[in-house]
Amino acid sequence: MSAIAVVGVNWGDEGKGRIVDYLAKDADYVVRYQGGNNAGHTVVNQHGTFKLHLIPSGVFYASTSNILGPGTVIDLEALCDELDQLRSRGIELSNFWVSDRATICLPYHRQEDVWEEGRLGDQAFGSTRRGIAPAYSDRYLKKAIQVGELLYPDLLKPRVKEIVAWKNLAVKGITGREDNVDFDETWNWLTTYGEKVKPLIRDTVTLLKDTAGKNVVFEAQLGALRDIYFGIYPFTSSSSSLASFAQVGAGAFNQSVDRVIGVVKAFSTVIGAGAFVTEMDDEAQVTQLREVANEYGAATGRPRRIGHFDAVASRYGAFVQGSTELALTKLDSLSGQNSLKICTRYIHNDQAIDQFPLYSVLQHCEPEYIEMPGWQDDISGIRDFNALPITAQNYVLKIEQLVEKPIKYVSVGPERDQIIVR
Repeated sequence: MSAIAVVGVNWGDEGKGRIVDYLAKDADYVVRYQGGNNAGHTVVNQHGTFKLHLIPSGVFYASTSNILGPGTVIDLEALCDELDQLRSRGIELSNFWVSDRATICLPYHRQEDVWEEGRLGDQAFGSTRRGIAPAYSDRYLKKAIQVGELLYPDLLKPRVKEIVAWKNLAVKGITGREDNVDFDETWNWLTTYGEKVKPLIRDTVTLLKDTAGKNVVFEAQLGALRDIYFGIYPFTSSSSSLASFAQVGAGAFNQSVDRVIGVVKAFSTVIGAGAFVTEMDDEAQVTQLREVANEYGAATGRPRRIGHFDAVASRYGAFVQGSTELALTKLDSLSGQNSLKICTRYIHNDQAIDQFPLYSVLQHCEPEYIEMPGWQDDISGIRDFNALPITAQNYVLKIEQLVEKPIKYVSVGPERDQIIVR
């Protein structure tokens, strides 16, 4: 029996989906424990290439049960679309369940997200505009709708009327708009997509109560630097992406986490606004690496910002995640680079710092780099660490030293078997 949390060390988009897909073959359960459809996991396996936004990355194994836990916020329409896409490609979905205690991300949450990003203008957070922040806000305001309430429409309907009335008061106060949320439209949306989701709703806390002798993988969305408590606040997500939240967000109270695999990319990428200390300023280099590594958001298709490896941020992220080991992804994308930079310290007010600071300080930091030789060889077919070019080995070992966690997995391509286990 084991319980493994697969989490991001940086800003998200580290390649967690491919690691979960790799581990899921031995898992009895894969549980997504936070977030919504505002990010995605790209999985490449014998079935093809898939971009998952809500559904856990273990869904491709018929023997593995996949769960959206109580800590998630679920856009029913987006979930139905994702299910339809998977079914159209022959993926069996009898192993997928949705927690009755997860809450629903509604169309008015998406609209609120759009309004707020528009109001902020140049100061916008770079939200995906999927409604995640408003959905989590309503959860903590006790104005959210739990997925399980869809099973009791007679009890739910008056609650929705009350929430819509409150929502219109709130929206009017903020935006000055008069008639923003329509009850009939909201109710029709809930019933239309709710009917499709009802067969998937389970008391997943009870389902996970007896996991003795079972293998569980907890799947996070985004990374440590987007965590609502310990990330680059306020440029964070609206939930906790840390492994420490896995038991709560999954509702798996009898299952302690044995291993935390922190996933980190061999270079840095960011989607959205906010300080990015190691962002590359050579546009030709950025474009070349973005195309080689296919650095476009799985949820939005937006091009990712590209940077050199940031050991300060990664060491912090690995620490707050409680990582027992690391998975380094996309090492193959760096083939052909003559030299590689690693940020080892930040400079702030002419002083060197090696601890990751609050955002108010971070946005005024500059990177201090070491430079290492690159390699020209195609390494995508290598499965033995010692068979890598010595410069590639040295790059990995330097990251391991600076981040202060052992690198157990090295990904050299998107396919399930393109991984080196050390």
